[in-house]
Amino acid sequence: MKFSEIIGQENVKKRLLKSVAENRVSHAQLFLGPEGSGKLAMAIAYAQYINCRQRTETDSCGTCPSCVKYSKLIHPDLYFLYPINKTREVDKEPLSIDFLPQWREFLAGNYYYVSLQDWYDKIGIEKKQGIINADDANYVIKALNLKSYEAEYKIVIIWMVEKLFHAVAPKLLKSIEEPAEKTLFLLISENPDTIPQTILSRTQLVKFGRTSDDAVAGFLVQNLAVPESIASSIAMVADGNAKEAIDMARLEAEKISALQQPGIATVSDPDRERFELFREWMRRCWVITDKNIVLKEYNLLLDLVSSIVSDGSREKQKDFLAYGLKLLRSCLHHNLGNKQLVKHSTYETEFIANFSRYIHIRNIAEFDEEFNKAIFHIERNVAGNLIFTDLSHTIARLLKIAPPQQR
Repeated sequence: MKFSEIIGQENVKKRLLKSVAENRVSHAQLFLGPEGSGKLAMAIAYAQYINCRQRTETDSCGTCPSCVKYSKLIHPDLYFLYPINKTREVDKEPLSIDFLPQWREFLAGNYYYVSLQDWYDKIGIEKKQGIINADDANYVIKALNLKSYEAEYKIVIIWMVEKLFHAVAPKLLKSIEEPAEKTLFLLISENPDTIPQTILSRTQLVKFGRTSDDAVAGFLVQNLAVPESIASSIAMVADGNAKEAIDMARLEAEKISALQQPGIATVSDPDRERFELFREWMRRCWVITDKNIVLKEYNLLLDLVSSIVSDGSREKQKDFLAYGLKLLRSCLHHNLGNKQLVKHSTYETEFIANFSRYIHIRNIAEFDEEFNKAIFHIERNVAGNLIFTDLSHTIARLLKIAPPQQR
């Protein structure tokens, strides 16, 4: 992976290049930013640049033996830690290295722009939650104490460091505080609030913002042959999430291909399905606010809750709530007249315009608090039916809060 292959984030690239030029590479760095901002891609490009034998002032050469191995993610001095769990194929004491072939295929097939849920789907975790376990950390720490095979730096990339099992932090802490010579830790996170403070305080922060719409659109045109007009629309809806933009572009291409081939089944749209499920949930929550509600209507809500819980893993449940909260925040923007901040698909925008009358400054803070509380409880393995049923009652109450009086 070269810096030139990363979508946007020019300021971060310049900062990392400068650290190498001035020989001020911090031994432990935290790459922090939202999904689709290119943190993992940047970490790999940075690692490749540091160990490149013929690097220039702006990028790695891409052709030396080190770069070739990095491009295939097979360099012997590059280590990965990422969330895993037992699967049908790996059902005893799993390590990251057990999933390395799938990891390489996963990254290469998605331009290194990936999400946690997609990774879980790739390895078949099903309804389990992924963790970075103690055995995994011990394996890497032991490897770091050995002499480098061929590179100047041994580099450890920890993807989604917030998934560290609680017993792992002390093990990694000593290695981060007193690293072996020429060892670099690159930690990647989307939620620093769940990272142990002992580790957080010992890393140099590298912040990633949203990727610019122009950079995302340019990537889609150049790499996925998306027409400029469509690429611009996708980039606007993705709102800085390059991973989401790539998924949308691929889905659009599949739809066009299916339409051009008679007899081919219609391509399903998981984003549309998720939206329709959320819309129906809001409708059911609104219905139970009626004082004349009958048992049949309430049972329909419970059936919908069961569907939300049974159709997905805990990570999917969290993703569903995060998606819903994003829509509710956009409803507030629409309500306040900030329609330029509402960047969604056509069907989502229509829903937001209609539903925004119920989302306002008197209830949005509690919506935010309650949705995040539900996500927290899902992470703590509270039963999904209990979480979503309780949240449904809270939503019903919040929807009945009157908006502030218009002057």
